[in-house]
Amino acid sequence: MKVRITKINPDVKIPEYKHIGDAGMDLRNSGAEITLGPGERTLVPTGIKIAVPGGYEAQVRPRSGLAIKKGITVLNTPGTIDSAYRGEVLVVTFNAGREEVTIKKDERIAQLVLNKFEEIEWEECDELDSTVRGSGGFGSTGR
Repeated sequence: MKVRITKINPDVKIPEYKHIGDAGMDLRNSGAEITLGPGERTLVPTGIKIAVPGGYEAQVRPRSGLAIKKGITVLNTPGTIDSAYRGEVLVVTFNAGREEVTIKKDERIAQLVLNKFEEIEWEECDELDSTVRGSGGFGSTGR
Protein backbone atom coordinates (compact mmCIF):
# COMPACT_ATOMS: atom_id res chain seq x y z
CA MET A 1 0.00 0.00 0.00
CA LYS A 2 1.30 3.44 -0.86
CA VAL A 3 1.04 6.19 1.76
CA ARG A 4 1.99 9.78 0.97
CA ILE A 5 4.72 11.31 3.16
CA THR A 6 6.34 14.74 3.34
CA LYS A 7 9.67 15.53 4.98
CA ILE A 8 9.68 18.79 6.93
CA ASN A 9 13.36 19.26 6.15
CA PRO A 10 15.49 17.41 3.58
CA ASP A 11 17.82 15.59 6.02
CA VAL A 12 14.99 13.71 7.80
CA LYS A 13 15.04 9.94 7.28
CA ILE A 14 11.81 8.37 6.03
CA PRO A 15 10.65 5.51 8.29
CA GLU A 16 11.50 2.04 6.98
CA TYR A 17 11.11 -1.58 7.95
CA LYS A 18 14.28 -3.11 9.44
CA HIS A 19 13.38 -6.73 8.59
CA ILE A 20 11.07 -8.52 6.18
CA GLY A 21 7.78 -9.18 7.95
CA ASP A 22 8.12 -6.38 10.54
CA ALA A 23 4.84 -4.65 11.40
CA GLY A 24 6.43 -1.41 12.61
CA MET A 25 8.74 1.17 11.07
CA ASP A 26 11.08 3.18 13.26
CA LEU A 27 10.36 6.85 13.92
CA ARG A 28 13.34 9.08 14.74
CA ASN A 29 13.94 12.25 16.71
CA SER A 30 14.35 14.92 14.04
CA GLY A 31 14.93 17.74 16.51
CA ALA A 32 17.69 18.72 18.87
CA GLU A 33 18.99 16.42 21.58
CA ILE A 34 16.41 16.00 24.37
CA THR A 35 17.12 15.06 27.99
CA LEU A 36 14.28 13.62 30.09
CA GLY A 37 14.53 13.19 33.85
CA PRO A 38 12.65 10.41 35.64
CA GLY A 39 8.89 10.98 35.33
CA GLU A 40 9.26 13.66 32.65
CA ARG A 41 7.46 13.67 29.31
CA THR A 42 7.81 15.62 26.09
CA LEU A 43 6.79 15.69 22.45
CA VAL A 44 9.55 14.36 20.19
CA PRO A 45 9.37 15.66 16.61
CA THR A 46 9.82 13.17 13.76
CA GLY A 47 10.13 15.65 10.91
CA ILE A 48 7.48 13.91 8.80
CA LYS A 49 3.85 14.43 7.84
CA ILE A 50 1.78 11.56 6.47
CA ALA A 51 -1.56 11.11 4.70
CA VAL A 52 -3.12 8.02 6.26
CA PRO A 53 -5.66 6.46 3.84
CA GLY A 54 -9.36 6.40 4.80
CA GLY A 55 -10.33 3.29 6.78
CA TYR A 56 -6.88 3.17 8.38
CA GLU A 57 -5.08 4.71 11.34
CA ALA A 58 -1.36 4.99 11.96
CA GLN A 59 -0.40 3.85 15.46
CA VAL A 60 2.64 5.21 17.28
CA ARG A 61 3.99 2.54 19.64
CA PRO A 62 6.98 2.23 21.99
CA ARG A 63 10.19 0.46 20.98
CA SER A 64 10.68 -2.53 23.25
CA GLY A 65 14.45 -2.06 23.49
CA LEU A 66 14.14 1.53 24.74
CA ALA A 67 11.43 0.48 27.18
CA ILE A 68 13.40 -2.32 28.83
CA LYS A 69 16.88 -0.75 28.66
CA LYS A 70 16.10 2.91 29.44
CA GLY A 71 12.48 3.07 30.65
CA ILE A 72 11.43 5.18 27.66
CA THR A 73 7.88 4.62 26.41
CA VAL A 74 5.09 6.27 24.45
CA LEU A 75 2.75 7.69 27.05
CA ASN A 76 -0.51 7.47 25.09
CA THR A 77 0.27 4.11 23.53
CA PRO A 78 -0.80 3.43 20.97
CA GLY A 79 -1.02 7.02 19.80
CA THR A 80 -3.47 7.28 16.91
CA ILE A 81 -2.91 9.34 13.77
CA ASP A 82 -6.26 9.71 12.01
CA SER A 83 -6.69 9.89 8.25
CA ALA A 84 -7.68 13.58 8.32
CA TYR A 85 -4.59 14.73 10.30
CA ARG A 86 -1.92 16.46 8.22
CA GLY A 87 0.41 17.87 10.87
CA GLU A 88 3.83 16.63 11.93
CA VAL A 89 3.96 13.20 13.53
CA LEU A 90 4.95 13.83 17.15
CA VAL A 91 5.73 11.18 19.76
CA VAL A 92 4.47 11.64 23.36
CA THR A 93 7.61 10.31 25.03
CA PHE A 94 7.83 9.46 28.75
CA ASN A 95 10.75 8.48 30.95
CA ALA A 96 9.38 5.80 33.29
CA GLY A 97 12.90 4.93 34.46
CA ARG A 98 14.90 6.06 37.49
CA GLU A 99 17.67 7.84 35.58
CA GLU A 100 17.95 10.79 33.22
CA VAL A 101 17.85 9.73 29.56
CA THR A 102 19.15 11.67 26.57
CA ILE A 103 17.52 11.17 23.18
CA LYS A 104 19.94 12.16 20.44
CA LYS A 105 19.03 13.71 17.10
CA ASP A 106 18.16 10.95 14.60
CA GLU A 107 17.81 8.34 17.37
CA ARG A 108 15.02 5.79 16.87
CA ILE A 109 12.32 6.68 19.40
CA ALA A 110 9.10 4.81 18.50
CA GLN A 111 7.44 2.60 15.90
CA LEU A 112 4.73 3.41 13.36
CA VAL A 113 2.18 0.73 12.41
CA LEU A 114 -0.63 1.11 9.87
CA ASN A 115 -3.86 -0.50 11.06
CA LYS A 116 -7.16 -1.07 9.24
CA PHE A 117 -10.31 -0.44 11.27
CA GLU A 118 -14.07 -0.69 10.94
CA GLU A 119 -16.37 2.24 11.66
CA ILE A 120 -18.99 1.52 14.30
CA GLU A 121 -22.69 1.98 13.78
CA TRP A 122 -24.40 1.71 17.17
CA GLU A 123 -27.53 -0.41 17.49
CA GLU A 124 -29.29 0.60 20.69
CA CYS A 125 -31.16 -2.16 22.51
CA ASP A 126 -32.79 -2.81 25.90
CA GLU A 127 -30.53 -5.76 26.84
CA LEU A 128 -27.37 -7.46 25.63
CA ASP A 129 -27.12 -11.20 25.04
CA SER A 130 -25.81 -13.17 28.02
CA THR A 131 -22.44 -14.93 28.11
CA VAL A 132 -20.64 -17.24 30.55
CA ARG A 133 -18.40 -14.35 31.64
CA GLY A 134 -21.20 -11.84 32.00
CA SER A 135 -20.08 -8.59 33.62
CA GLY A 136 -16.97 -10.09 35.29
CA GLY A 137 -13.97 -7.84 34.71
CA PHE A 138 -10.68 -6.83 36.32
CA GLY A 139 -9.33 -10.01 37.87
CA SER A 140 -12.58 -11.99 37.63
CA THR A 141 -10.83 -15.04 36.11
CA GLY A 142 -8.44 -15.39 39.06
CA ARG A 143 -4.76 -16.26 38.76
